[in-house]
Amino acid sequence: MRWIIALKSCLAVFATGVLFGLVGCGTSSQHKTSAWNVEQGIGKRADGPNMSLYGGLTGSGFTRGTRDNWWQAHATVDSFSRLDEIFKASVSATALPVQPWQRSTSELTLNYQGAAAVGAGTQTINDYFERNPATAMLIAQGDTLLLERYQYARQPEQRFTSFSMAKTVIAMLVGVALNEGHIRSLDDLAQDYAPGLKGTEYGKTPLRHLLTMSSGVEFREEYDGKDDSAQLSRATFGRQSEGGPSVAKLFNRRIAAPGQRWYYASAETFVLSVVLRQAIGQDVATYFSEKIWKPLGAEQEATWLVDASGQEVGYMGLNATLRDYGRLAMMMARSGVAQGKQLVPAAWVQEMTQAHFLPSRTGRWFGYGYQTWIFPDLDGTYAFLGVRGQAIYVDPSRQLVLVHPAVRASARDQGSADTTALWRALKQRIAVVKP
Repeated sequence: MRWIIALKSCLAVFATGVLFGLVGCGTSSQHKTSAWNVEQGIGKRADGPNMSLYGGLTGSGFTRGTRDNWWQAHATVDSFSRLDEIFKASVSATALPVQPWQRSTSELTLNYQGAAAVGAGTQTINDYFERNPATAMLIAQGDTLLLERYQYARQPEQRFTSFSMAKTVIAMLVGVALNEGHIRSLDDLAQDYAPGLKGTEYGKTPLRHLLTMSSGVEFREEYDGKDDSAQLSRATFGRQSEGGPSVAKLFNRRIAAPGQRWYYASAETFVLSVVLRQAIGQDVATYFSEKIWKPLGAEQEATWLVDASGQEVGYMGLNATLRDYGRLAMMMARSGVAQGKQLVPAAWVQEMTQAHFLPSRTGRWFGYGYQTWIFPDLDGTYAFLGVRGQAIYVDPSRQLVLVHPAVRASARDQGSADTTALWRALKQRIAVVKP
């Protein structure tokens, strides 16, 4: 009888997870995964852990993502690698020359101490992929790829969605616009650049407090399907409103003075995206293409999800290939330089990536800079982070980056601690680059 009760409990959890996009019963693999096929230094396999959740109960392929199911765990392998086909998107073009990657003569091997949430003990990179639903992973130092892998049948040419990693990119562009004089001062109010924000609490907020998630405007982001972030999603890329500055009117109750307190709110980045577009006088995707994506030497187009007005939502919805995310991260690791050009001002990169709010004030493990997560070590390392396991880790002192798209089944999946554990071991393995 005990096993019947356990089975019923597991099936109930699974059903709830499919309905709300939460975890399935357990996090370990439910079948014997296939071996890695490595060709020209790139590792691939057609499956991955927990295929009963991600590949259908029979394990016979991946559910096609749609506007109705894209957030549900069983459809995320497909939807998270083509979200710009499911929803309307603008394009950031690329241009020659492509910045080349070198490839190490052999793939990186590494042992790390696994996070307790997933299972403590010594683990390898292969173990990591058995424990975590990463759709791909790239590790690079300087111009050299140390590891490039794809599982769940994902491919190098596919664009993986960023979720909130896009926030860090919006902050980069704010810095470029400030340097070019499109934005005069971070002490200016949002409504100074976007008249449609006049009369709203977000409109009366200085840009620097939007950058640090300290506007003081009430916004609840819990990913329960009923919170303000869900309403924001429906109003923007869900296209249930006219879009643009009018969205700010949905969240218009001030509960603290600007700069007084920190709390995470995607609406603040959306407002920054609105301000940016108004300030530069063109769409964000084109500006990103001209200022960063083309001179960066990206090999594929990037895309941005847009609202009904054509406004890039900014708080999520950037889509790019694994290697191009790696190029973007390495540009940041090099203080904004790529292909010998200063794309993002070095002083702005430094300002973005210092802790304006320490972990003691964020209430999170990380501190927070300008739309950027700061490791608590305060050693210069930082992260672009997105819900459901999207992550880019950057260590400028080692010119080391890790790119990690994923399909974690829950917004609160504790498995991300395992990614951090892997990163810490990687930093211990790679020497600091001498100036």
